[in-house]
Amino acid sequence: MTEQNPDFKQPPWVYGPKETMEWIEATHPSEKRDKKPQKGGDNVILKNMHIQLDIDVEQTKINPPNVFSRLLSKITGNTYIEEHFDLLSTADAVLRALAKAKFKHTAKILIDKKIQHDHPEIISDLKNAIDIFKGLSFDINQCKILEITALSDGAHRCTAKIKIKRIHKKKEHAIEILMKGRIKEESYHVFLNYLNEKLKVKNILK
Repeated sequence: MTEQNPDFKQPPWVYGPKETMEWIEATHPSEKRDKKPQKGGDNVILKNMHIQLDIDVEQTKINPPNVFSRLLSKITGNTYIEEHFDLLSTADAVLRALAKAKFKHTAKILIDKKIQHDHPEIISDLKNAIDIFKGLSFDINQCKILEITALSDGAHRCTAKIKIKRIHKKKEHAIEILMKGRIKEESYHVFLNYLNEKLKVKNILK
């Protein structure tokens, strides 16, 4: 995995709003924020968030199957690793985190690049999306990558695209999250805090 920068500030998961804001400013200095006055204080809106997470689990290096592949891997530096986490329970945690952050719709689900769900028109189905995984005829935990696209409601529309990678290049990360659009900072905190609590997040990088 990517080594942590010595200047990296750990997220204040147990701190209050002020400390959390200071952490976001330190780790995401380029984020654009809109401030709209609201009764009782400012309502901070975040735009186009890109987050990469590592989970504190065992990892195994995947050895190339033949001499040519090993040589190519050495030249390109594309070493692959396997993350020893449960893909189904990780997906369940991500879906629940999205629901707590006020995302309502599961627009699309792909497993190993194959579409398993593609219904952006269905309203408020995100909490039931885990049933889609349970109904599959194959063992999801043997798959390499799971992708979820979810949509939020309300005045601030946001599309969350999430990749959960059980097998990936060493220089990549286990979970990649792209939130395209606008999301309330409070909802963003709720999302990350829930993931950290349930998945034992090791690193969070932009």
